[in-house]
Amino acid sequence: MILDQFRVGPYLNFTYLVADDEGGEAVVIDPSFGIEPVLEAIDRRRVKVRYILNTHSHPDHIAGNQDVRDRTGAKVVAHRVAPLHQDLSVDDGDGFDTGRLRFRVMHTPGHTKDSVLYLFEGQVATGDTLFVGECGRTDLPGGDPAEMYDSLHRRLLSLDDALVVLPGHDYGPTPTSTIGRERAENYTLQPRTREEFLRFLAE
Repeated sequence: MILDQFRVGPYLNFTYLVADDEGGEAVVIDPSFGIEPVLEAIDRRRVKVRYILNTHSHPDHIAGNQDVRDRTGAKVVAHRVAPLHQDLSVDDGDGFDTGRLRFRVMHTPGHTKDSVLYLFEGQVATGDTLFVGECGRTDLPGGDPAEMYDSLHRRLLSLDDALVVLPGHDYGPTPTSTIGRERAENYTLQPRTREEFLRFLAE
């Protein structure tokens, strides 16, 4: 498997190019502003991009959608309630294949109503639901602290500790992590009741 991480745009976004092999089938996850390095990598690796996976609909995670579509003909994948063009609408538990790669969707509202994780090949692309050492904001339109609690503590923390976390921004001390490391070290994931979590976010 090929997994390229690109820090692009003015907001320290991470965009990912994932392929089953050189010259094989691929996806682009969260194409942000300044997408040219990703397009160059697509050409250099001679991969066929089948899908564009959006973890949520904020502009800095979809800004490069059209550029990637124009270059590759890829189909846009997003949660069914996401207010953006979708060629493939997904919901919690859905799965799809790209070449030899299998992707599974986990719906994690809280940062936005349409936030999802994409799980594949020992990795999890967490968008703005989970960063290294932090979680996403809940004070923007569509954000909901109670939903974020459920998404983090009841859904994300049910995942295998060995999964590699691929965050949506370069906000932490390292560009990637694991579920196990975040469970142990991320202060937003420490054991709390929902009420305690809501008070914690309000502070």
